Amino acid sequence: MLVKLISGDRPGSPILAIVLLAILVGLAFAPFLFPGTRSLDTAARICIFIVLVASYDLLLGYGGIVSFAHTMFFGIGAYGVAIALVTMGPSFGAIAVGAASGVVVATLLAVAIGLFSLRVKAIFFAMVTLAVASAFAVLVSQLPALTGGEDGLTYQIPRALTPAFRLLDEPVFGVRITGRILAYYLVFFSALALFLLLLRMVNSPFGRVLQAIRENAFRAEAIGYRVVLYRTGATALSAALAALAGVLLAIWLRYTGPATTLSLEIMIDILLMVVIGGMGTMYGAVIGATLFLLAQSYLQNLMGAASEATSALPLVPHLLHPDRWLLWLGVLFIMSVYFFPTGIVGRLRGRRA
Repeated sequence: MLVKLISGDRPGSPILAIVLLAILVGLAFAPFLFPGTRSLDTAARICIFIVLVASYDLLLGYGGIVSFAHTMFFGIGAYGVAIALVTMGPSFGAIAVGAASGVVVATLLAVAIGLFSLRVKAIFFAMVTLAVASAFAVLVSQLPALTGGEDGLTYQIPRALTPAFRLLDEPVFGVRITGRILAYYLVFFSALALFLLLLRMVNSPFGRVLQAIRENAFRAEAIGYRVVLYRTGATALSAALAALAGVLLAIWLRYTGPATTLSLEIMIDILLMVVIGGMGTMYGAVIGATLFLLAQSYLQNLMGAASEATSALPLVPHLLHPDRWLLWLGVLFIMSVYFFPTGIVGRLRGRRA
């Protein structure tokens, strides 16, 4: 049954299989294994970004399409839910309407961009998507009545998903099952279903054609495949899934703003996660998103502990000061790209081969 769900796309390495299983178990039981607000928030973000990074890998890793508009689709999904909850009130109906609206708008916009831009060379398409994403971010900041402008939107979600709601009176393994736990499992199971959908998609005939187009678009066109239509379809599917990831983020954060969804920094983070995990693997999205967000959340704390432990040494405590965590994060990424040029998944599969 599991092989059918993943379309026969096995990890291809015992080490990779163990790591993926550990991540799955850790995320599935995060509220019980890692109690605490910060750890639960990190686990939820990992789930959301796995979907977001995997949807971008469909474009970059399988289709060979470089786009800088992925955060725009991510933001469209988040703002769709945020605006619906603000206008319709905190209900599951509002979430459904907002999610459907965000997915439809993101898909139509992706189709329009694809049909008009994918006929040109890759670098020009990348520039077009960057321009469209920048224009969209400016538009969002200039519509405070609808989007909250630079301040964003804060809203309420259904009470069943808030910390005030208690499903059970007695704790389970020492953890009270509140609405926040229910919201986490909504995010987790939705992310798991979307990831399995993407995994089946890239192992379907559609995914095989995308890979053929990535390797040689002229040859694929010569044997009868409509390259522009396939690339446009991949762009639309990727946009729809990115919008659904935005929906999950909006539900989890109960806040949507330009800094959390539309910033260029998030787009760069997505690129790094894809490259570190391994392009064209899907499992690379799981590895890349998990490593990146764990480093982003806990590297500063680890450096603080290391700085205190080496306080008697000259210069070392200053190099390991928590304020320099971004420097060392960059060093770690450079080393990972240098030692894993095909990504962590590609390297592990290569060793197995």
